[in-house]
Amino acid sequence: MSLDDASAYAPPARRDGSERPGSERDPHARVAPAVATVLGLLLAPPALFFWGLSDMATDSCGPDDCSPELTSALDVVDGALLLGVAAWVAAWLLPRTRRWAVPRLWLAGLSLLPWPVVITLVAGLPPG
Repeated sequence: MSLDDASAYAPPARRDGSERPGSERDPHARVAPAVATVLGLLLAPPALFFWGLSDMATDSCGPDDCSPELTSALDVVDGALLLGVAAWVAAWLLPRTRRWAVPRLWLAGLSLLPWPVVITLVAGLPPG
């Protein structure tokens, strides 16, 4: 591929020479992920402690003989933790332009949701 071919894949330039709307840098782009990180550092230790204890809920029944309610609740706990970490990473990795301000804010908020969900689910695990 030559340089002439690469220009065919570039987005078309605006006629007035200005940038696309929303493509300017957002000076507050790091605020939402930073707040989510600080709050996550406060909420994560108790949630991870309860998550670590949740494995002991299968001690009495063994991992293969537990009730479906218990195993599905433990799967939800694991999925919630994975979702929270993925949302937190995505909030930090989004481009720092105004166009991505709203998704960045939503992802930062979504990254905080799993911590209280994990604590609530582990506190109310069904019997094995």
